[in-house]
Amino acid sequence: MRTAQSMRGNTGLKYFLIAVPFIVFTFMFAYIPIFGWFIAFTNYTIGSKLTALKWMGSAAFVTLWGMKADVLRVLVNSLVISGVGLLLSPLAMAFAILLNEIRGSKTKRFIQTTTTFPNFISWIVVFGFAYALFSNNGMVNTVLGQLGLPQSSTGILGDPNHVWAFQVSLGVWKTLGWNSIIYLATLTGIDQQLYEAAEIDGANKFGCIRHITLPGLFPTFFVLLVLAISNILNNGFDQYFVFYNPLVANRIEVFDYYTYKLAFLMNQMPVSVAVSMLKSIISIILVFAANWASKLVRGDSIF
Repeated sequence: MRTAQSMRGNTGLKYFLIAVPFIVFTFMFAYIPIFGWFIAFTNYTIGSKLTALKWMGSAAFVTLWGMKADVLRVLVNSLVISGVGLLLSPLAMAFAILLNEIRGSKTKRFIQTTTTFPNFISWIVVFGFAYALFSNNGMVNTVLGQLGLPQSSTGILGDPNHVWAFQVSLGVWKTLGWNSIIYLATLTGIDQQLYEAAEIDGANKFGCIRHITLPGLFPTFFVLLVLAISNILNNGFDQYFVFYNPLVANRIEVFDYYTYKLAFLMNQMPVSVAVSMLKSIISIILVFAANWASKLVRGDSIF
C-alpha cells in the first residue's frame, strides 16, 4: 500500500514539475502585466521614471470618453473581423473530418503539411506576397489589364469596402490547417467499434459522420468556441500593422493596433492603458456570457 501511494506521489510531483515552466510563463506574461494598469492613473510618458510619476486620477478615462467615437469604431472593427472568423470556425472541424477520411497516408501527410505550414509564415512575408499579387501594380491588376478587363485603381489592399473580407480570408488561410490539429487528435479518441457497429446496421459514410463523428467533436468545438469568444477582441497586432494604410485605416484599426497607435504614435500611454483595461473588461463579460450560453444550450460549461 505504501509503495503504491509513494508511486502516485512521485507521479504527481513529476507532473507538477513539468507544469511549473508553463505556470511561470503564464504568471509572467498574463498576471504581472496587470500591475501596469496603474499607468492609466498617472502622467506617464515613454522614458519617464516611475519614481517621478504624478498621480492624475481618472484624467485618462475622461480623455477616453472624449474619444468614444473612435473607440466605438475600433470596437466595431474588432467585433466584425473576429465575429466573422468565429462564424467560419467550423471550417477547421470540417477540414479535419475530410482529412481524416483520406486513406492514403502520403496524400494525407502532404495535405496536412501544406495547410499547416502557412501558420508559421510571418505576416510580413504574407504581406509581401499579397502586395505582389493584389496591389494596384500587382499581378492580378496586370493580368486584368492584359485581358482588357476593368482594373482596380487601388487594388484590394486599398479597398475599404472589401478590407474586412480580405483580412478574414487571410486569417482563415493561415490558420485552417493548424486549427484542425486538435480536431484530428480528438478523432483518434473516438471508439472505432462505434463505426463498425454503425456500418453493420447499414449506416453509410455520411451517416457515420452525422451520428458518430460530429457528436464526438462537438464538446471540443464548444470549448474552443467559448475560448475564442473570450479572445474576440484580441485580433492580433502583426497582421493589421503590416496591412495598415491610409486608404483602409478607418476599417482596419483593431484594439491591438489602436493601443499601439495611442502609446507610441500619439504619446498617450495612460489613455492606451485605459483602452487596454476597457478591452479586458469587455472580454471578461463576453467569456462569462459565452459560458452561460454554453450551460444553457448544452447543460455544461467549461468553468
